[in-house]
Amino acid sequence: MTAERHAVVARLGEDFLAEAFGRSYRLSRGDGPSVADIITWDDVNELLARHRMESPRLRLSADGAVIPLDAYTVPEVAKRRTVFHRMHPAALHEQLAKGATLVIDAVDEVIPGVQTLASDLEAALRSKVQVNLYASWTAREGFGVHWDDHDVVVVQIDGSKRWKLYGPTRTAPMHLDMAEPEPPPEEPTVEFVLTPGDVLYLPRGWWHAVSASEGERSLHLTCGLSTTTGADLIVWLSEILRSNDIVRADLPRFGTSGQKRETVSALRDLLVEELCDEGAIDRFFALRDADERVRFRPSLPFVDRVPADPKVKARLLTTRHTLQVSEGGTVVFTAGGSSWTFADLALPLLERLADRSEYQLADLVTGTALTLDQAAGLLTELVTGQVLTVGGGT
Repeated sequence: MTAERHAVVARLGEDFLAEAFGRSYRLSRGDGPSVADIITWDDVNELLARHRMESPRLRLSADGAVIPLDAYTVPEVAKRRTVFHRMHPAALHEQLAKGATLVIDAVDEVIPGVQTLASDLEAALRSKVQVNLYASWTAREGFGVHWDDHDVVVVQIDGSKRWKLYGPTRTAPMHLDMAEPEPPPEEPTVEFVLTPGDVLYLPRGWWHAVSASEGERSLHLTCGLSTTTGADLIVWLSEILRSNDIVRADLPRFGTSGQKRETVSALRDLLVEELCDEGAIDRFFALRDADERVRFRPSLPFVDRVPADPKVKARLLTTRHTLQVSEGGTVVFTAGGSSWTFADLALPLLERLADRSEYQLADLVTGTALTLDQAAGLLTELVTGQVLTVGGGT
């Protein structure tokens, strides 16, 4: 399964980042290693049966409109008098048979295989990823012709789905943009059918319509990538420039024309100085990676300290961590908004953890000068910092 999920990233191609990313769609047919068993229909049934998936995280959509909850759920009162909506299977089946699309947001938080897919994409594309699930049974379009404000990677799991692409009508549209894109053309520029194992990349702003028009059901995952734009860079500059008095000072609303001119000139000079630094973008991304959102996971039963047990298993929870060897014989490990400085003896252990595989403590210390107790202490620091999870043991 791990190798197959890595195939989603590899399927995009070695030239993907240079040739397609942020520029044009890319379609990869499922003629390589299978990626269609990341999630199954049984997983979907278990999810609906065992989790309280409240709206809008779980919803039904048809013709661009959300179907009311009472059409497929029944309200129930819990012991503490809180009201929640329980799925009504027969009513759900009826709505889906009539053409509704089932949508479940953030399935990467509840299905291990999908979480691995999201983590692989995050590591490869250096972006936060959320995976949503879409299931449909008819040619009725759930959302009509629309565009998204983020790039997506689509993985077709089961059945088939017809995609109509109309291209973009506004360059890099954003959430809360100043203007709406122009309407798309009447006819799509390209049309194709995704079948199990196919992978599609679609940049933000591309108009598209999707339907299960081949007379069979469809189940696919859409991996949404967070955008990082010039607007984000400017916001970051405004934050780091607050160390300067002129940035923190009140604007001279009631000042003279000369005072206003001097203020604008001073602010412009500060911004120009920062933007003249050719490394500004790299510094910005380095800080974004260091503050990566961690997919938290507890390490029960080890609530105090990781034991020096060779069978304890450890796995890193971050995807954009950095590891730097510093002067003076130390190693700096940065992840999840925190940094740790360790002796250089810890470098081989940290390098193993950095590949995001699961290791037993015995394997982590093999070939190092660390004792089991020293390694357990290091893992304890990372667990406390919420970037590592441990489990197993004897």
